[in-house]
Amino acid sequence: MAKKKNKSGGNTVKVKVPGSRKKVKMPVWLFLVIILVAAVAVGGYFAYSYFSKKNNSSSGSVTTSQYVEGDSAPITFNFIEQGNSHSGDVTYIKAGDNDILIDSGSAKDVAKTAATYMDDSKRQDDYVKDGKLEYVIATHAHEDHIAGFVGSTDATATGGRTGLLYHYTVGTLIDFPQTDSTTVIYSDYQTARTYAINAGAKHYTALQCWNNADGASKTYTLGKNLTMTILYNFYYDHTPAESSTLDRTFTKSGFSKENDYSVCVLFTQGNKNFLFTGDAESYAEYSLVKYNTLPEVELFKAGHHGSPTASTQKLLEVIKPKMVCICACAGNAEYDQTTDATTFPGQEAIDRIAPYTDRVYVTTLGSYTDKSAHEPFNGNIIVGYDTSGVETVECSNNDTKLKDSAWFKAHRTTPAAWA
Repeated sequence: MAKKKNKSGGNTVKVKVPGSRKKVKMPVWLFLVIILVAAVAVGGYFAYSYFSKKNNSSSGSVTTSQYVEGDSAPITFNFIEQGNSHSGDVTYIKAGDNDILIDSGSAKDVAKTAATYMDDSKRQDDYVKDGKLEYVIATHAHEDHIAGFVGSTDATATGGRTGLLYHYTVGTLIDFPQTDSTTVIYSDYQTARTYAINAGAKHYTALQCWNNADGASKTYTLGKNLTMTILYNFYYDHTPAESSTLDRTFTKSGFSKENDYSVCVLFTQGNKNFLFTGDAESYAEYSLVKYNTLPEVELFKAGHHGSPTASTQKLLEVIKPKMVCICACAGNAEYDQTTDATTFPGQEAIDRIAPYTDRVYVTTLGSYTDKSAHEPFNGNIIVGYDTSGVETVECSNNDTKLKDSAWFKAHRTTPAAWA
């Protein structure tokens, strides 16, 4: 059939329209454009399908959902003021529907203080509702971290003791892979741990968690976009005498080898991170940076109560904390009687922290001249992040930053970053 010219002079093709006897004339160039567009669409579909399958194949590539701000389970950190003149850690964490305890305080009677706080229903949803701690972490074997797990003898209490491992049902107990401790309190801790295990607790060391071994996990899901990760510390499976294999310039670990055995934990809510390192000192902190991919953090619990031996530049320059909480009896000469400047929190640690944040809070205030003296500094420090990641800070005594406190002005030199 001969092609007829249209008015514009171009060729036409005859196309039948279903249901009509009439013939519609379409320009050839328009017909070719439609064919080309269809070909591109079909080709694009097959290309997308191919590369999607390739990216999700068994080659090891994993696709994960993008975190959407404002779409996660809430988390609240409670740094409990112990009510005595000893520096020590006891941190209660409400993570989604999980109740978590990291360490238990510096004395046996802290068990009652901590339990009273954690069981207080006046704090809305931020308390232990069912008598169960889903996770308990004992960072290392020093008394100022495990005494409250043991508690005191009490015939009326569960298991005959007031300790937190007797008072609560425990889901998973994670503790230190190594210790050189031969103290009575450590022996009592072992007894308390056995009690918890016999009552149903799963017990793992941090090294088992790191290796995902024997039923343990490196990362635990606590809620939507909310996780707890056990980090690797060189001293989980090496002794301080082997420090040269961490770095050839290192000799034996510093202030206390027990401190460097500390379990180190990272909490992550969406794109926010929170770091706990127990009493890990400079070499252990070095290993954290060397062997882990550490993010910047919203919150850092200062290492070793704000000691000059921890919160090192090597760690801080990586994590760049936006807030630091110090569990210590400020100014008490309990551990270092050489000079007021080295008591917790030490001048050197403060100087290293200052360039990153001035939001530094301390639980307890002590005295360099009177070891028995104590009163709340900030008191209980409660730092919360809601489902949108919005932060709140509340302190039971006051919300004065360390740098603005009367104690700081009398006993410390203001770093240039805080001037």
